[in-house]
Amino acid sequence: MNKDVKERRKAPLVTPTDLGDNARRDISGALNALLADVFVLYLKTKNFHWHVSGPHFRDYHLLFDEQADQIFAITDDIAERVRKVGGTTLHSIGNIARLQRIPDNDADFVDPLDMLAELRSDNQALIASMRETHELCDEENDVATTSMIEVWIDQAERRVWFLYEASRRGDVTGH
Repeated sequence: MNKDVKERRKAPLVTPTDLGDNARRDISGALNALLADVFVLYLKTKNFHWHVSGPHFRDYHLLFDEQADQIFAITDDIAERVRKVGGTTLHSIGNIARLQRIPDNDADFVDPLDMLAELRSDNQALIASMRETHELCDEENDVATTSMIEVWIDQAERRVWFLYEASRRGDVTGH
């Protein structure tokens, strides 16, 4: 390998920003963990989309596909935000696995109502992580990231609502 290539590989990918080094590190770290969770939730939602069965197949199949598309749509925004604040983002599936907080589901069969409940719980966990990241970004005066996270929280809350309503059996108590 020639000297120029070696030097280019050493060059840091630091985007100019007025955020301090600690803010850059902490926000990038929080966003990368969020991105890992988003990828895990996307794949789990697609997995359930591919493997759902039963009398509500069509409804759940379409719901999971719609939600997976929405989840995947924010991945690039999160990763690009990491780069804009001067960090580097995820590089591999292994990197995702090391950072993910949402558990995988490798079961051969999952009951459709369990799918709804698990995705609801996972989206709620994602919302909690988004709120923590929002708080960090707010403390560091990163208004652009906080604004984006607010939209993502709203989208996730809508997913939770739909998953909850789809799982109800017509009871009047709301449980």
